[in-house]
Amino acid sequence: MDKKKKDNKGTYCLVLSMEKESNIKIGAKGKISFKKGHYVYVGSALNSLTKRIERHISKNKKKHWHIDYLLMNKNAQLNEVIYTYSPNKIECNVAYEIFKNSDEYIELFGCSDCNCRSHLYYFNVYENAIKTSIESYKKIGYKPYKWFNDD
Repeated sequence: MDKKKKDNKGTYCLVLSMEKESNIKIGAKGKISFKKGHYVYVGSALNSLTKRIERHISKNKKKHWHIDYLLMNKNAQLNEVIYTYSPNKIECNVAYEIFKNSDEYIELFGCSDCNCRSHLYYFNVYENAIKTSIESYKKIGYKPYKWFNDD
């Protein structure tokens, strides 16, 4: 195991699909309308990246973060997790790269602790969501990995 993996700190992109348009109550933000299509959520875990990703994948959890409300909706399907190892907080850099190539974004979603417009981005085409997530890491000098199909 190399040092990067041993440190187990990093940033992740959750790539999910909405089967149909849905209005979902997102904690204190209230109801938000989500279009049918594909979304990329950017998050970070500077304690345990593995545990954070496993928590997001799990269906058995308390709703804590904005993304929990979305992931626990019956119309949402988590398809892939693209991540990288880094002890630095690069979440906003990754989010900005994805923003530049997304079709839309959900205003102030998942970014209450920074000055970003959002950390949730919409894509009409699934392949664009995956490609943009992977490329976002490369553009800022990090190696992306796939959780479900680590190649």
